[in-house]
Amino acid sequence: MTLAAADRERFLALFATIAEGSGARDRERTLLTDEIAELVAAGFTAVRVPREFGGGGATLPDVFDLLIELGAADANLPQALRGHFALVERLLVGDTARDHEWLRRVVDGALVGNSQAEKGAATATDTRLERDGDDWRLTGRKFYTTGTLYGSWTWTGAVDATGEKYGALVATDAAGVMVIDDWSGFGQKLTGSGTTVFDDVLLAADQVYRIDEEPAWYPVDYRVFLHLLLQATMAGIGIAALRDTIAFVRARSRAFGVPGESSPREDPRVQTVIGELSSRVSSVVALVRDVARDYADVRDREHATPEEREADYVRLQVRQFEAQQIAVSDILKVTTELFEVGGASAVLSESGLDRHWRNARTIASHNPAIFRKAAIGDYLLNGTVPERSFR
Repeated sequence: MTLAAADRERFLALFATIAEGSGARDRERTLLTDEIAELVAAGFTAVRVPREFGGGGATLPDVFDLLIELGAADANLPQALRGHFALVERLLVGDTARDHEWLRRVVDGALVGNSQAEKGAATATDTRLERDGDDWRLTGRKFYTTGTLYGSWTWTGAVDATGEKYGALVATDAAGVMVIDDWSGFGQKLTGSGTTVFDDVLLAADQVYRIDEEPAWYPVDYRVFLHLLLQATMAGIGIAALRDTIAFVRARSRAFGVPGESSPREDPRVQTVIGELSSRVSSVVALVRDVARDYADVRDREHATPEEREADYVRLQVRQFEAQQIAVSDILKVTTELFEVGGASAVLSESGLDRHWRNARTIASHNPAIFRKAAIGDYLLNGTVPERSFR
């Protein structure tokens, strides 16, 4: 099943409205509370939920195509919703009665942020789950909790006294939960990626998931989704950067070194810059869409053996790593070279052109591409399978 054409057009119209205020929101650091509420009300956050549960029934390629367009409207939004869409995928893969109930909650407007990472001297999970009769108690402190500031729920990770890993869905308005707006990154400023604190939070049994019960192939599937969403956001940044650069040039009637009025849009040098930007953006958009189709094929394929599925996922993960290299390189190039069209006037804060580089640079620093580049080389040279655990 695929997304209805009318739904797609409705979402794109909403994205166009959202895009109108993106520059001002970035300058003023106006949170995306209203815009995200509009997306929830429009059913966008339930677009991937099957129609039998009341959702949009979109395919993976449908979703990534929409996320590219949403990133072009406001690059903060796909990343702010990243944990939510990833949780929906987890529920679709689980396909249990409990998962179905959570999918219905998503259709009813539940929005899920992400709260996995912790600040500390070592990469580890110190957040603890303890039994309280049939229920659980959660205590810990998380950072980079993207989207949780906007969410009614957050998906977090914890360990019990034996070290077993769990995932938990926690209501953000529950007693003992504190969500702090302290993300200070110079880009993606509105993603709500700050601190979330859990202080002896009571959780019902249906809110807690044992990670060991996931299919063996799912950790790779999960990380491909999360990483490809970032590349979709990069593609959207490229579209927005090109759009705003074209608008900037068309409005100009003077150029450096040219006396009197002139038309920079007629200057072959400016045209060459625009041509290069457009080519790079188009290639990244096409690449993300192509990897999304491969992803859907691997997820949906009937595999004869677990080994066959494993081999498919290894190839898919390497393909996504390769896409990351191109998306990061090309979009950083686009968001840097665009300034060649306008001289000093292009760097004025009111132009808003700088936000595209800041946003792209911030996403490029997320799961750094250099680690993935080395993993690609090790795989091709030595047959070393990339690590499966998420980081």
